[in-house]
Amino acid sequence: MAYKVSIIVPVYNVEKYLSKCIDSLINQTLQEIEIVLINDGSTDGSQIIIDSYTKKNTNIVSICKTNGGLSEARNLGIKKATGEYIAFVDSDDWVEKEMMSDLYFLGKKHNADIVFCNLQNVDEKGEIFKLLPQLPQLSEKIILEEDFTVFGEMSCFACNKIFKRELFNYIEFPSGLHFEDIATIPRLFLKSKVIAKSNKYLYNYFVRKGSITRNYTSKGLDMFKAIGLVKEDFSISIYKNNTEDWEKFVILQGFYSFLAYYAYVKDSLVKKNMIIHLKNLLKEENISKSDIIYLKRYNKFYLFSLSYLKIVFYTLNIIRL
Repeated sequence: MAYKVSIIVPVYNVEKYLSKCIDSLINQTLQEIEIVLINDGSTDGSQIIIDSYTKKNTNIVSICKTNGGLSEARNLGIKKATGEYIAFVDSDDWVEKEMMSDLYFLGKKHNADIVFCNLQNVDEKGEIFKLLPQLPQLSEKIILEEDFTVFGEMSCFACNKIFKRELFNYIEFPSGLHFEDIATIPRLFLKSKVIAKSNKYLYNYFVRKGSITRNYTSKGLDMFKAIGLVKEDFSISIYKNNTEDWEKFVILQGFYSFLAYYAYVKDSLVKKNMIIHLKNLLKEENISKSDIIYLKRYNKFYLFSLSYLKIVFYTLNIIRL
């Protein structure tokens, strides 16, 4: 069978959630899909669950490897995938049954290189507690040479998109780097000509209770390496003159997303070093405090669209720059 979409699912110690994820994939309304499950060295019962599905579903590919991290697992999945488009789903998330069909046929309708949809945060009970709309102000078809807004304003999720497989020629997720999506997804956009979008909420992003207590370390500095990788590709792309959109990208990721991580770092010396790197980035990119304050996203001033506590947090950090 010629597969329309290959769905790559890295798996690491998620036996409690894995079945719900796989069930949402095998029940897709789009029949011609390939599901590539990469067991990245799980030490729980994840492989037993995977084996139970591969016995019953001929379109599931099971690959076991030693633990190497998310990027390494995804890159292996890309090499094994045979579909026209590639999708990524996290193994503790699940998707709506029409997701792959909707995105695939939007891609065919507009000959789009990338197609994306909205996401929603869900809790342990499967209840939605936050909607994550993606570029609602843009049309269904986006020709990047006519409107490059998407580059500066997008959220760099890999999981709510499908990508033409050939976009990954010469591009991999950087192994061992935190913020691997930020280092990779914008580079795929830079190789694209046409993007399509659905305003449906088709991806369920599971937020585990207590997950905010995970370890936040100096790995946050990888944000600047990620931005550096994207800059290399941006500087030689056909979109290199879209400097305003580049500035938006740097502010959104290098300031706002970076500080969202920084907020949970406990080590005071690490925090001090992170602020030094942030100041250096803003100086190198010639970004002023007013540029940060008046950044517009989705036709709104981004800072003032946030909650009161976030406005206070970001404003205090703008003052100290």
